[in-house]
Amino acid sequence: MAGKKFNAVWLASLGQAEREKALAEIPGALRARLPWVWPFWAREDQLPPEGEWINWLLLGGRGAGKTRAGAEWVRASVEGKTPLGRGERGRIALIGETLSAAREVMVEGESGLLAAAPPWARPRYEASRKRVVWPNGAQAQLFSAEDPESLRGPQFDGAWADELAKWRYARETWDMLQFGLRLGRNPKQTITTTPRPVKILRELLADPNTVVSRATSYDNAANLAPQFFARIIGQYEGTRLGRQELLAELLEDHPGALWSRSLIEDCRVKSHPELLRVVVAVDPPATSSAASSACGIIGAGLGADGHAYVLADHSVQGVSPHVWARRAVDALRELQACRLVVEVNHGGEMVDSVIRQIDPHAPVRPVRASRGKVARAEPVSALYEQKRVHHVGALPVLEDEMAEFTRAFNRETAGWSPDRVDALVWAITELMLNPSSGEPRLRRL
Repeated sequence: MAGKKFNAVWLASLGQAEREKALAEIPGALRARLPWVWPFWAREDQLPPEGEWINWLLLGGRGAGKTRAGAEWVRASVEGKTPLGRGERGRIALIGETLSAAREVMVEGESGLLAAAPPWARPRYEASRKRVVWPNGAQAQLFSAEDPESLRGPQFDGAWADELAKWRYARETWDMLQFGLRLGRNPKQTITTTPRPVKILRELLADPNTVVSRATSYDNAANLAPQFFARIIGQYEGTRLGRQELLAELLEDHPGALWSRSLIEDCRVKSHPELLRVVVAVDPPATSSAASSACGIIGAGLGADGHAYVLADHSVQGVSPHVWARRAVDALRELQACRLVVEVNHGGEMVDSVIRQIDPHAPVRPVRASRGKVARAEPVSALYEQKRVHHVGALPVLEDEMAEFTRAFNRETAGWSPDRVDALVWAITELMLNPSSGEPRLRRL
């Protein structure tokens, strides 16, 4: 093994006899622990870079192994050289897109902290206190990017931020986290995310204290289900969205897009004024198979200032009509909306019927598209240009669709359907462009 880097990749390249010989040379105690020796199994992009840094930014495609890399970084930070020894860090912040995401992905997920820990140093998760505690006393506390204020007060010597580009209140949450990184001699933070061209990510990439690793979905193919490649990669490979979600590329604005990223960013607000009217728009899919289009469900309200505010994206994909109807009715109640605006081009009376099975008294307004998607979307895009439509916080999947939706959009060549955009267009049209609603028409500049 002289001169060779002894790891899983090198071992797999050997023939069976050579492999058995190499393994036989490993002392028995170490061989028993080998499943828990992360540097042996990890790809180079999954290991923390050498040198001085404060932020380790791991940009990865879907299923690229970035969650495992984050969990192993936390594990290495808190573990000492002996079973009860202390590592370099003892107070870690774990920030997920939501609290449930932090728990289900970062802690209890297949690649999370509990799965990555060896039996002799396995931490326990205390759900009531939203924290993970290791046998040596180190702790990690869970936070949600939907509640930046929860980070005001606690202090840490390390942090793992997952899916930063999807955080609803990214700037506010990130700022609060930085104020809390004030323990120890060398606070560090690891950020694992699929890239999106959002402002906070661009700032991190430009920060001289940031080191960047990149991984694609293909890099981790051996650990992914074959169906994933057959369905997801087969659908998005070669598309712009695939370059972002699979190859982890940070994309610039699409030429000809009705909405640019900078336009969406300029229209973002932290909160909304008093709302005079709220609607939930639904764009149902034609089928309910896993590979079908999503059911776009977007909530928006008309403010007292005459502007529209996009409040929530409750869209779902690959579910039965009963499930998406339940989701739409739940959104109606949660947002205290006055009506469901439902496209009925695909389904007609069935669409209204399935919603009334959930709630017989649901206020449903059926709408039917008589023009193409682009023609219907252009007046709404004009309202954004007039700064009369705003997003309350971030709505990342919807915004991805908006930034990819061009005047020459073709579903067959694009490889995806703009279901969230369709629902958004119906919602804003109902609030601001529908002459029968009594709301103001588009003001020509």
